Amino acid sequence: MMWFGELPKRWKMQKISELFSERKTKVSDIDFTPLSVSKAGIVPQIATVAKSNAGDDRKLVLKGDFVINSRSDRRGSSGVSKYDGSVSLINIVLKPRTDINGKYYHYLLRSHYFIEEYYRNGRGIVADLWTTRYSEMRNIYIPLPPREEQDQIVRFLDSKVSQINKLINAKRKKIALLQEQKLAMINQIVTRGLNLNASMKYSGIMWLGDIPVKWHIRSFSKIAKVCSNLVKPQDNLDMYQVSPASIEKHTGRLLSYSTVKETGIISDNHRFYKGQILYSKIRPMLNKVTIAPFDGLCSADMYPIETKLQTKYLMYFMLSSTFLSQLTMTGNRVKMPKINQEELSCILIFCPPDEEQTRIVTYLETKSFSFNKLFDSIKNEINHIIEYRTRLISDVVTGKVNIHCVKVPDYETVEDIAFNDNIIDENGDLDDEPLEENDITEN
Repeated sequence: MMWFGELPKRWKMQKISELFSERKTKVSDIDFTPLSVSKAGIVPQIATVAKSNAGDDRKLVLKGDFVINSRSDRRGSSGVSKYDGSVSLINIVLKPRTDINGKYYHYLLRSHYFIEEYYRNGRGIVADLWTTRYSEMRNIYIPLPPREEQDQIVRFLDSKVSQINKLINAKRKKIALLQEQKLAMINQIVTRGLNLNASMKYSGIMWLGDIPVKWHIRSFSKIAKVCSNLVKPQDNLDMYQVSPASIEKHTGRLLSYSTVKETGIISDNHRFYKGQILYSKIRPMLNKVTIAPFDGLCSADMYPIETKLQTKYLMYFMLSSTFLSQLTMTGNRVKMPKINQEELSCILIFCPPDEEQTRIVTYLETKSFSFNKLFDSIKNEINHIIEYRTRLISDVVTGKVNIHCVKVPDYETVEDIAFNDNIIDENGDLDDEPLEENDITEN
């Protein structure tokens, strides 16, 4: 049984190598605009992507080529290019041999069924270190509908996907609005306290303005320290490992984690301990900060932090716009923005008396729980809609759903704003999956 199951009688099936040839022309990113291969498809590379001195070690891409990240590992980092340009050598560039509708194959080769087949034909130690080469994918059979049906499938899916994206985008915007309200509340409380009628005093710093009378302003270095402790992952295989991608941006929540053995990491990591703050120094405006619920290892792109203040209070302050606004003053890296320890040590922290920190933390924990519960409810709705979109695309492009005679109404094209609003790196990740410092070898 082929990966796509039974096909309509009028459809054919052919090997990838019969429909596409591999384009291996090496070019320079000076002569050919750098492109990124991501979950959003093939997009112009943005300024914040880390670049190496690759020189001529790039692959040529022309409009209509299908490009797939050989390390896609089920992330769907691929697509038909709308641009002439160049990509890193980790990508496979496929040039159409025949007259086909590129958008149909854009849908097909990014579909769930094909992604799983592509992954099955690859090799690697663990999922995150998985690679599929052209020699391994060239013999995969794929459907070949008549050209008029390719065109009909594209019209149908463009219409349906746009309708679905419109619904998803409305829900994403609702989450963004709620997130703004939550962060505004946090900033208000950690800079002014719970008593709106409290007596105020001049902070001594013009742009910070007034603070409650009993509060103080201290530099980060006076109230906290970074606990650097690099260790070898291979000596700690059973410990949990946390990376920037493990932490939800702007919320202080730890999303997921795996053991060192499961992740397959080989570069040195920091040893951290339960109760320490874990803070991502890479792309700091994503504001990825959490409190460690266990002992473990974290990426060298993160800081384990201990503080003289109450730990949860400092975490909430680090989520505030007052904290973030200071990062924009100190950060000076354009290609791969980070904040180093020297810059972090100069950040100014509002320090209430200990008993007021307790009241603030209790209040923010309660409010944050309510916000997060609402976020999770909306995100769950979005995930169900995305699952439907994924299944619809996969079933239509493989002929399981017959839309041959379906009349497609006029529609407005709507893209998924999750792709438009996120930073995309050369490994096909979105901004909530930052590059590891030791992984920057391409582009």
